[in-house]
Amino acid sequence: MAGKPETLYQKIVDTHTVKRIDDSTILLYVDIHFANEYTSPQAFAGLVERGIGVLSPDSHLCVVDHVIPTEDVTPRVIEDSASARQAAKLGENCRQFGIKAFYGPNDPHQGIEHVLMDEQGLVRPGMVVICGDSHTTTHGSLGALAFGIGTSEIEHILATQTLVYRMAKTMLIRIDGHLPEGVTAKDLALAVLRKISARGALGCVVEYQGSVVNELPVEGRMTLCNLTVEAGARGAIIAPDEKTVEWVTAHCPDLKGEELKAAQEYWRSLKSDDDAHFDIVHTLDASALEPMVTWGTSPDQAVGISESVPEADSFADPDSHTAAVRAQGYQGLKAGTPMEGIPVQHVFIGSCTNARLPDLRAAAAVIRGRHVAPGVRAQVVPGSMQVRREAEAEGLDRIFKDAGFEWRKSGCSLCLAMNNFVLEPGVRCASTTNRNFEGRQGRGARTHLVSPQMAAAAAVTGHLTDWRKLPEI
Repeated sequence: MAGKPETLYQKIVDTHTVKRIDDSTILLYVDIHFANEYTSPQAFAGLVERGIGVLSPDSHLCVVDHVIPTEDVTPRVIEDSASARQAAKLGENCRQFGIKAFYGPNDPHQGIEHVLMDEQGLVRPGMVVICGDSHTTTHGSLGALAFGIGTSEIEHILATQTLVYRMAKTMLIRIDGHLPEGVTAKDLALAVLRKISARGALGCVVEYQGSVVNELPVEGRMTLCNLTVEAGARGAIIAPDEKTVEWVTAHCPDLKGEELKAAQEYWRSLKSDDDAHFDIVHTLDASALEPMVTWGTSPDQAVGISESVPEADSFADPDSHTAAVRAQGYQGLKAGTPMEGIPVQHVFIGSCTNARLPDLRAAAAVIRGRHVAPGVRAQVVPGSMQVRREAEAEGLDRIFKDAGFEWRKSGCSLCLAMNNFVLEPGVRCASTTNRNFEGRQGRGARTHLVSPQMAAAAAVTGHLTDWRKLPEI
């Protein structure tokens, strides 16, 4: 007799349940955990205080990415004393607890954790993947259950390789149609956020389905899942297909022969049952989308580039109305202002959202033969040192530098300004990052979230512009 139909999320949870604690809480086995220098120190300190070790050192990866400077110098030195201590302490903790996978400031494989994990082949379909960072949802793009946790939970995972986990609600977002020419996964993600709001997926694990999702490249799916946490989601997941299998296989050289065949067969089996129940369902036709840009201080405050800053009165919900008034004040924008033409003084291409090799290729294709506009400072920060080397092998660094961009080393950098690089008050930035909160890139700095192509177009025109309108060179 067949069992009850299940979603992919429920199937992964079932295979990782060590013990059921009550109707809504389980003890969940964790396949892989990765940590950064910013969110892990207290967790390791807790182990020391309790006199216990790390149960499975090979199941953890640690990387310095948040506080690291990204200037193109060798060696990289963290000048800020507090940040330097954080980085050094992470290395010490790894040595003390037998964690061999440590990527320090000058390691050739250093990178942003959500880029590094995938390119190192450590995330595979069907896994439970955990990190003390909210954008861990990125890895659901490979068919894994991936989400961020707090410091006390990190300590629990280090000690037991398990997590006390409260079950989430399930949400299906079906995206059909076809993305128009020049519209990217970043635009799609911002459109989803605009549709469901910054709290629209609160407490849910979101599964994406539909023709548009199927057409996205794996890296585009990473962007989509990365931004889903901005709707309050506890996870985002896309069932593996042949694109996923090929991508993961290419990044997992340790899997060979019969072991690889068995793994691939398992990966292909991972999907929600056709008649599985989702607690919430949203549908979206992407056929009419255009390049998107945020106007406010939340990622869901976004419009198409041909639109204008909305009237606060257009938001019926009182909280949304209040948020719109505050956001427009902070951003220095008046309702009715066309988005196209808003001047920028800074352009940033980077972050765990849009700093993989395809993102850099896309931006470079727009930049080639053009130059950064007067009065604009533009930067590219690859998502990892491996991405940087691959980009340099293709000559992308030369395209950016010839155009007047700064070509930097990998790190979180200006995504959250938790390093030596912060924007001045009033500076307006077109950014490929994931958050445009007040002060995110510096106190008083103003952030507009865009795709790599849109960021590149803003750099060469000096203002927000539809990159599809640039004259051919």
